[in-house]
Amino acid sequence: MNVLVFASRKGGAGKSTLAAHLAVHASRPSRPTLLVDCDPQGSVSAWHELRGRKDPGLRFCTRGIAQILNEAKREGFEWAFIDTPPDTSAIIWEAILMATLVVIPARPSFFDVIAVQNTIDVARELQKPYAVVLNAAPARRSDAEAPITARMREYLKRLNVPVWSGQITNRGALALALMGGEGAKEFDATSSASAEIAQLWGAIYRSVEAINGAYENARAIHGTAA
Repeated sequence: MNVLVFASRKGGAGKSTLAAHLAVHASRPSRPTLLVDCDPQGSVSAWHELRGRKDPGLRFCTRGIAQILNEAKREGFEWAFIDTPPDTSAIIWEAILMATLVVIPARPSFFDVIAVQNTIDVARELQKPYAVVLNAAPARRSDAEAPITARMREYLKRLNVPVWSGQITNRGALALALMGGEGAKEFDATSSASAEIAQLWGAIYRSVEAINGAYENARAIHGTAA
């Protein structure tokens, strides 16, 4: 099972928002998808209750992530999206330890830079792949990023931090969709918000495929050497 962990020490970075929108986009009968809400605030759980649908699935936990994921795998789920609290508690370490990929949302701001570095340190210590997603960014103008977005991207790249080449723009459609218990794709499949979520999902999916491919290649090499 592929496990995406949305983590950042800073509240308001967009962990719950991205987890919900991406889970809706990914979920389909041929790809059973589970949301795991590990944030005591329960934002994703509240959204899921408002949604009133079983897809994607939902589990709530503040510990015991490994057990929940093992049970989910036995139930046939193929993808798990884990929303985490904005702190450095044990649940963060447990979630990242189980991750296939750690997604680190960050608004283009100084305070988010600090939070990003903290989460990166945990991912690196646990030797887990990670990537930063610039979220709630100002809209592009003539296909050019806003200066603050471009500056943050350049700063992260100087630190050798992998950053998604796109951005999730600060759009009202994302908030309106959640208020109706929907994802961007369901709220308006033709919207720019839906298109950006689709682009991000495509990038994440390709990254996970590459990660899994590298793992399989490593196993094959180890088998040959043995």
